[in-house]
Amino acid sequence: MSWVLRRTLPLYMRCSTPLHHLHAPAPTAHSCCAPAVRQRRVRRCASTAAAPDTSQGGRKAARSQPVAPAGQQKINLTSLPGTKDFLPDDMRARAWIFDHWTRVSEQFGFEMVEGPVLEAEDLFVRKAGEEIVGQLYNFEDKGGRRVALRPELTPTLARLVLQKGKGLSLPAKWSQIGQCWRYERATRGRRRVHWQWNLDIIGVAGVEAEAEMLAAMITFFKAVGLGPQDVGIKISSRKVLQQVLQSNGVQDESFGPVCVIVDKLDKIGQEKVTLELEELGISEQAIAAVFEVVALSDVADLTTLLGEDSQTAAELQQLFRLLDSYGCSDWLLFDASIMRGLAYYTGVVFEAFDRRGELRAIAGGGRYDKLLETFGGEPQPCAGFGFGDAVIFELLAERDLLPALPHKVDDVVVALDGDLRGEACAIATRLRAAGRRVDLVLESKKMKWVFKQAERCNAARLIIVGAEEWQNGAVRVKDLAERTENNVAVADLC
Repeated sequence: MSWVLRRTLPLYMRCSTPLHHLHAPAPTAHSCCAPAVRQRRVRRCASTAAAPDTSQGGRKAARSQPVAPAGQQKINLTSLPGTKDFLPDDMRARAWIFDHWTRVSEQFGFEMVEGPVLEAEDLFVRKAGEEIVGQLYNFEDKGGRRVALRPELTPTLARLVLQKGKGLSLPAKWSQIGQCWRYERATRGRRRVHWQWNLDIIGVAGVEAEAEMLAAMITFFKAVGLGPQDVGIKISSRKVLQQVLQSNGVQDESFGPVCVIVDKLDKIGQEKVTLELEELGISEQAIAAVFEVVALSDVADLTTLLGEDSQTAAELQQLFRLLDSYGCSDWLLFDASIMRGLAYYTGVVFEAFDRRGELRAIAGGGRYDKLLETFGGEPQPCAGFGFGDAVIFELLAERDLLPALPHKVDDVVVALDGDLRGEACAIATRLRAAGRRVDLVLESKKMKWVFKQAERCNAARLIIVGAEEWQNGAVRVKDLAERTENNVAVADLC
């Protein structure tokens, strides 16, 4: 570098060491350079010029490196663990999923509702020992209130139902699509922040409610290209285990914790489940009875185990008959080990799963007849399910069922002359009012760039506002698929 050039460059460009190194913390014992050597190196960089790194394009590459201002740290640009950035391609795929969720909700006569992401903490803190309690993003706000980012949607629905009170016409069929937060270990198909689709039916005591919601879930699976060879739905009832525990002398207050433990059977295995049940004080006889019932795989066997007069067995058999009438039998299997981890479930529970066993649960739900009571409301039969976005994205991608969803507009509008920018705006406005998707070129660009932009947007037409055509009340319209072009009067443009 010449002496003249060095004198004209700012100080930070005369040094080959990145500026943020000049403000780095003192080296530790594990540093590759001794402190004295590093200090001398910094002083030398501050007073002398070094040649730019020509291996990356010389002076031009050196200028392109981001340099943090003095006294400022570089910002970490990666998203936080367990969260996800949704760039345009991701947003189009997510919108496609949400559209299907919304369409199925409407097909089955559900109405959309929505509550805030931030709720009172005590809405979610129900019973000690629940996994979800330890996963809350909770804190005290500036008003001294204990609040939490909702980890699920059902308690918010319960609050809304209680808020409506007797003014709510029953039965009510409500649908939600909302963001949920849980501080848990992020794995494949599990994020700390996810979106969830809920369907809930309030005011129907029979298994007709569960059958309707399961039919809706299966309708969604079919709509996105999945079949019973891809997805299965395990169905059981907590009442099965409850009846077995009662007949073996287990107190009612132990029922909820036992359900939470048994629900972990697939994750931790029978040996660890046994140890946790023993720690809970469950007898050896009762534990043996628990494993006997969870080993059942045919709903018809329930009558033998629970007795001919068992209402629980009759309810489950009726549910399977109803789902057969919906045409859903190929998707279903009875699995008495399904408990679901949330303590508010009181009866039928179900869980959709990947048939290949490579992913965690896709969706799950059941009956929660006593949830409103825990918030001080009147008893009300309720059932619902939650369906997260993370696992279904993984499953659809794995099965190559996510459609190609490129950015697409109908028209790209460009003014050839800066003086015609206003006229181009008027043309874009006219086309948008007619329902067309229009990308307006906002700056002066070469036509080569404009054609590339039209290709990137998958535009059907390129509309050029030129001085000669405009004087004649027209614009130049290029059909990019047919590779034809014509002058079209502005009055005829649509």
